[in-house]
Amino acid sequence: MKMDSPKELGGDADDSRPVLIVPYMWIGDFVRGHTVVRVLKQRWPNRPVDMLVTTLCAPLVDYMPGVRAGVVWDLPRSRLALRQQWSLARHLRARGYGTVLIMPRTWKSAIAPALAGIPERVGFVGEARFGLLNRWRWGERALPRMIDRKASLALPANAERPPEWPVPQLSVPAEDVIRWRQAQGLGSGPAVALAPGAVGPSKRWTYYAEAARMLAGRGIDVWVVGGPNEKAIAAEIAAAGGPRVRDLTGHDLRNGILAMAAATLAISNDSGLLHVAAAIGTSTMGIFGPTSPYHWAPLNGLAATIKTGTPLPCQPCHRPVCSKNDHRCMRDIAAADVLAIAEQVLGEIDGRAAR
Repeated sequence: MKMDSPKELGGDADDSRPVLIVPYMWIGDFVRGHTVVRVLKQRWPNRPVDMLVTTLCAPLVDYMPGVRAGVVWDLPRSRLALRQQWSLARHLRARGYGTVLIMPRTWKSAIAPALAGIPERVGFVGEARFGLLNRWRWGERALPRMIDRKASLALPANAERPPEWPVPQLSVPAEDVIRWRQAQGLGSGPAVALAPGAVGPSKRWTYYAEAARMLAGRGIDVWVVGGPNEKAIAAEIAAAGGPRVRDLTGHDLRNGILAMAAATLAISNDSGLLHVAAAIGTSTMGIFGPTSPYHWAPLNGLAATIKTGTPLPCQPCHRPVCSKNDHRCMRDIAAADVLAIAEQVLGEIDGRAAR
């Protein structure tokens, strides 16, 4: 999508002061943050853009076009940690930022940028951050989606939102994928990546083990991708699917990024890896139960968005744990239905490759 010119966006082509983004640190939200990078680069083409990042999300920065660097800093979630905030502030001051966009509405997220004396500190009103921010934005709750709220901060105040935002991009070099496959002993054939994890059990589809068994029975290699919290379910899926199913879960997000880049097709819950796969450009099927695809699906678009055939009255609830209907929003999506869509998508991929 082509946005307005830098001049029309209130930009200055001669401005070269670095810009810092303080994003949300969940994996999917961090991937969405690349839309903000793209808007900033359109507005200020000569200003380097950095992102504050946790150790967990740091590998994503290496694959984000337009990001100069990630500032890796792990602040504890449960307390202000003022000593660490001061240390981060000194680090930010040394990097000479002219502008910082603070995505979270929390008081804590604005402390270090304020202590660093960054001249322009942009964020929405929230948690009485008077003195911490100096470029207030209003009307956050009127914006329908998180991406609208985040990307709006990259535009001038009161600017009209575009009909569509630029989509996030993760660019993974082909040689990195080849080396990763060789290191994992995975060969060069097609494979389906399954991402059974999600924040909160209500977003986890029930039948990944059955789907893996059916895919493997058709001669398709299957990779289970996720973090350490998915080790138990990955073992269950691998046991159900047999030798064609590999458990590739682990602590390093880079492994998950490369797996999604190498896969022919990804099947995922509404999770961070869904956004990773879609931003890479891998054909991706997203399974949605308690959450709304309009609000939470990747901007990139999906090969298929899978939901229950008949919506339940409690959908979408956005609850991490089901409190009604015994998780029917996920249990009523049959493995056979998902497999039929997967086979259709794989057929379309084969057809494109043959042309």
